[in-house]
Amino acid sequence: RDRFGIKPLFYAEYKQTLYLASEAKALFAAGVPARWNVEALSGCLAFSGQQTRTLFDGVFQVPPGHYLIASDQGVQLKKYWDFDYPQVADYGPARSDEDYTEEFKLALEEAVRLRLRADVPVGCYLSGGIDSCAVLGLAARHHSGPVRAFTLTFDRSEYDEGAVAREMATKAGADFVPIPIRQDDLADHFVPAIVQAETLCVNAHGVAKYLLSKAVNNAGYKVVLTGEGSDEVLGGYLHFRRDAAIHNGNGHDTDGIRRILGFVPYWIEVSAAQSEKLQEVIGDKFLQSQQSDGEGKIFGEIDVPGQLSGRDRLNQSLYLWAKTRLPNYILTLLGDRMEMAHSVEGRLPFLDHKLVELTRSYPGTQKIRGGIQKYVLRESMRDVITDTVYRRPKHPFLAPPAALNLESRLSSRIQDTLRGPVLTSIPFFERAKVLRLLDNLPAMDEGSRVANDPVLMVLLSACALQEGFQLAS
Repeated sequence: RDRFGIKPLFYAEYKQTLYLASEAKALFAAGVPARWNVEALSGCLAFSGQQTRTLFDGVFQVPPGHYLIASDQGVQLKKYWDFDYPQVADYGPARSDEDYTEEFKLALEEAVRLRLRADVPVGCYLSGGIDSCAVLGLAARHHSGPVRAFTLTFDRSEYDEGAVAREMATKAGADFVPIPIRQDDLADHFVPAIVQAETLCVNAHGVAKYLLSKAVNNAGYKVVLTGEGSDEVLGGYLHFRRDAAIHNGNGHDTDGIRRILGFVPYWIEVSAAQSEKLQEVIGDKFLQSQQSDGEGKIFGEIDVPGQLSGRDRLNQSLYLWAKTRLPNYILTLLGDRMEMAHSVEGRLPFLDHKLVELTRSYPGTQKIRGGIQKYVLRESMRDVITDTVYRRPKHPFLAPPAALNLESRLSSRIQDTLRGPVLTSIPFFERAKVLRLLDNLPAMDEGSRVANDPVLMVLLSACALQEGFQLAS
């Protein structure tokens, strides 16, 4: 499998036969039983899963940076690549900001240039973020004629980046193609998108990406450049900034992680808090059967001595995120699965392994400096992107929460599905608790509804998987 988990690779051993496929549903079609993996579910809910386990019993994935050997002795997984962040004591002598920015710019531009090679037209996904804007700006320099830039737009202004993206497309001389998405569209395509992703979601943004790739295919494009991976390489999320500053945890069930690392990465704190929120709708019997072992689930397949020991906190947090959330959520629900649903190939310049191997040795101040995230990217792309994008802080890609509009078709789908028989057939959730949440939604203020939206999305996506695959427990 590729180094970062851009592409999936699943396998199962059933009735003395080894099956391999790029989707679990192909294994089910080949005869592998479709069953929930009760043990893996709790890890998925808390940390986006492990490196080898999946939501499905008996179905495993080859981890990123590994290959599989099958012989008479059985199946073995062998690692061929890892991040190998330098230990704190091994950082080389400091260089000037100008050296870093020039070096980074040349490497990223080469990564973009290589990914423009194709015998079909190549487009770009474009948001209002610096990652996709940088890719478009560099692509425009090496593309013959205007690049076609596809942008999702939403009907709620606080989630819509259309204006910022249009300004960037104008600067790059690109052909700007807005793809308007309404919550009704998300409702109509929710089930097929989740069945395609084969995982749980906390927001309908994956469904929006599913619709984006459909629009790209309808426009006659088969290849697009995307900005995924930048946040993972350069510490683009807010939680990485917190980790770079020193964070000691907020008292969730993460003491084991603190013992191992000496601190708790902030994204794990947030995941633990979300998991506690989700426990409000999980059945008591299931909760009692799952011993609290969050650190065991996340560290069981992590090379702590070889990849975490002696590293600074930022690189420890980046590594753990790259081994869990990146392949199992970002690159699945927001990446390859949604693109390949409509036969679109997504190419990721920021996950060019030569670029990653270059930036892994950069000091933390080139990734996060004070309140500025992705510092070296921002400075190296200053002449490529608009001033608006240069000065704009990080905005996570999210679709408008369904709970914001209780009259929308997506909210109606939530109510109808979660009150119906599909939820009852899933062994993890307690119907009475779910109905109580649904009944209380209209009386909640907007903030409380938004806080509960991830829970509703997990429930709805679990129902989509149950309905799509008829999973046994």
